[in-house]
Amino acid sequence: MESMKEGFNVIEEIQVPSSFEHLSKIEGLIDRSCFTASVSEDNYGNVLIAVTEAFNNAVVHGNKNDVSKTVNVQVGHTDEELCFVLQDEGKGFDFENVADPTATENIEKENGRGIYLMRHLADLVEFKNEGREVSVFFKKND
Repeated sequence: MESMKEGFNVIEEIQVPSSFEHLSKIEGLIDRSCFTASVSEDNYGNVLIAVTEAFNNAVVHGNKNDVSKTVNVQVGHTDEELCFVLQDEGKGFDFENVADPTATENIEKENGRGIYLMRHLADLVEFKNEGREVSVFFKKND
């Protein structure tokens, strides 16, 4: 896995099989990281939802629900920000051309809201490695 963005101190790193059975491990990591980094209660919900969405995308779209593949998660922080980096073993995707779920033709679709949610809940979302890696940044306090 690529290293955390320069200036961020790594809090924790885990690797889990690509299965929703391991979602509780991701939620536990989020809880521990938010506590360790002193993330405000107001911002915690945004972190929980956005990182959970990133994990869901890695499992479903990246690794195609293949439990032999893993999702790597690394967490780092600075005095002001918290960052989660998630990496899957999939083929990647064109993250520059993701359909807008609020567009009329997409509003009824069951899928396609994960990246939209991540971008609206996080302060910054960056994709690397053809979309196999996503970094999700949050301010600790507003």
